[in-house]
Amino acid sequence: MSYTDDADFLGTGWTFPPTFDRLSNAVVMSSDVENIRQCLSVLLQTSIGERLMLPTYGCSLADKVFSALTSTTANQIRALVEQAILDWEPRIEAEEVQVRDLDPTDGRLEIVVDFRVRQTNVRSNLVFPFYLLEATITPPQP
Repeated sequence: MSYTDDADFLGTGWTFPPTFDRLSNAVVMSSDVENIRQCLSVLLQTSIGERLMLPTYGCSLADKVFSALTSTTANQIRALVEQAILDWEPRIEAEEVQVRDLDPTDGRLEIVVDFRVRQTNVRSNLVFPFYLLEATITPPQP
């Protein structure tokens, strides 16, 4: 079997957030590029030092929650994300990381990661919402 026949070599793991299938009494799994997106989401939501057995895992975006959104802060966020991906996600190459200021009064910005899966050369992206105001709840989208 070649790598192109089966994308399981990219990884298979629990979905995030974990979900369970009532019919099969099993954990729902994700694989391929969807598993990579979910792993990136977990990586960006984890603070460095939060995982006891992996003390350098994470991105520590939470440290930026109370920061004013300046170009310096955006560059620091971009550097944190790029370094975390470089250190912890060997399956991909981050081609571009953008920090988009959606609405400074809303306290929300988007981190857009355009990446290429190294093994298959498939390009994809992850759009990660980040809130600069603690405990911000987003209104339901129409």
